[in-house]
Amino acid sequence: MSIPTKALISTLALMFGLASTAEAATVRIGVVLPYTGGAAQFGQQIDRGMNLYLTLHGDQFGGHELELIKRDSKRPGGDIAKTAVQELITREKVSLLTGFVFSPNAMASAQLVTQGKVPMVIMNAGTAWIPNLSPYIARVSFTMWQAGTPLGRYAKDTLGCDSAASGYTDYPPGKDSVAAFKFGFEGAGGKVVDSIPMGGPREVPDFTPFFQRVKDAKPDCFYVFVPAGNHASAVVKTFADLDLAGAGIRLIGPGDITQDTKLQGMGDPAVGMITVHHYSADYETPENKTFVAAWKDAYGADTTPDFMGVAGYDGMAAIAHVIRTMDGNITAEGAMDALKGWTFASPRGPIMIDPETRDIIQDQHVHEVVKSGDRLKIKVLMSIPQVKDPCKANQLGKCASN
Repeated sequence: MSIPTKALISTLALMFGLASTAEAATVRIGVVLPYTGGAAQFGQQIDRGMNLYLTLHGDQFGGHELELIKRDSKRPGGDIAKTAVQELITREKVSLLTGFVFSPNAMASAQLVTQGKVPMVIMNAGTAWIPNLSPYIARVSFTMWQAGTPLGRYAKDTLGCDSAASGYTDYPPGKDSVAAFKFGFEGAGGKVVDSIPMGGPREVPDFTPFFQRVKDAKPDCFYVFVPAGNHASAVVKTFADLDLAGAGIRLIGPGDITQDTKLQGMGDPAVGMITVHHYSADYETPENKTFVAAWKDAYGADTTPDFMGVAGYDGMAAIAHVIRTMDGNITAEGAMDALKGWTFASPRGPIMIDPETRDIIQDQHVHEVVKSGDRLKIKVLMSIPQVKDPCKANQLGKCASN
């Protein structure tokens, strides 16, 4: 399906005195997101972030019309996304691809991107080595290692955890996340005593047997990676139901598990949870306050942007930069050259695309969930400036091939 973004950009071009639509090229952008199914909430966040950037900054596209051609990836298996990408490249003749919530969807599309020479800007999928799969992939979201490795060090050095168990959803970003945590935690002198696969990403499993296994092992910390959303809510509930905190076990993980849009529903059991992440709607920076206010104005006072929403916003800023730089005549090589070293004052803080890896460099923050009045909020305990992806920086495993 196509959306009326083309008309929106045309109108904004006239408003800002930019090139006329007769003179400007129409840039066709393929967007692959889950618009239906259990992951539709993620697709909606990214979609809203993209549209908010278009509304606020439609003058940033060099006068060119933009046509977003959307395809529904539905689930994380990769098959539907791959078919959608094939169609967008061969039939729709898009100049650039974006979206991609789940790592398997981005991975399944990488070869097609290389063969078709169509640049891809990833807005979520966090498995570290995805950009290694094609020279035409850049990422504006995060890698699992950017959160997992610093949290491993923080758990040992600051929380005083000598032992840890890890639990993860059994697909590429889950495996990547616990590897990142282990690298940081054991590098700081801790010991991971157990690592437990806990079902897949499509359906929320019963976490009880996995958490009971951890309770019996009695580690100091329990590091959990699951997809944001319903999986994360179930993790917090099971942790409370089995009273792992009462057994002296601390729940920690990447910030996916304290997603802004789900945090209030987790209730008091989430209080005290420690995570590391690159974004929260509670950040008090001027850029984020402006972004959150604009979001609520556009989508309703009861809505909240999360890390996927800000990735959609930032991703569209990156795409605008490519279109301006190339004057609408996009090539895969030219797009990557334009993105390498690109900087942006994001609501999350300053970001840059690493010219060596085509991955994002950004601040990471240690978060604690606290109670403030009748709501939960994120308190920043510590900030780590401009974190490069540790997997590529240390040339580990599949990250070493770049």
